[in-house]
Amino acid sequence: MSLIRSAAGAGALAYATTAFMPSAAVAAAQDYRFEIAGPPVKSGKATVVKIRLVHIPDGKPVPGAVIFQTRFDMGPDGMATMTAPAKLLRSNDTSLYQVELEPPMGGNWALSFSAKVQGEAETVAGTVPVTIPQ
Repeated sequence: MSLIRSAAGAGALAYATTAFMPSAAVAAAQDYRFEIAGPPVKSGKATVVKIRLVHIPDGKPVPGAVIFQTRFDMGPDGMATMTAPAKLLRSNDTSLYQVELEPPMGGNWALSFSAKVQGEAETVAGTVPVTIPQ
């Protein structure tokens, strides 16, 4: 009988510990944002942009995220169907992600990402505005 009580007590303790755990302790994809880390730099026909992924609650950059999808389009200027190549480049800084862009024209562009962050179950997605000089 005491074994059953012990097991029931352990189960109740485990339930109480998880049921009343604050939800803020669990990270979510919306706890992250992408931001530009400096102005775009022209390099021949291409433009290189440095991007940082930030964990919003503590404001710290997130190193080592795996970016697996990019999209570069003129959505901010009302032309979302106009796209241009966006190629990820290696960066010496693990907290910065470099992207080589080849816009056919200047204007207001949107650079969108999908990424996996270590320890995060959900895919992190975000968009940053990029202004390309005329």
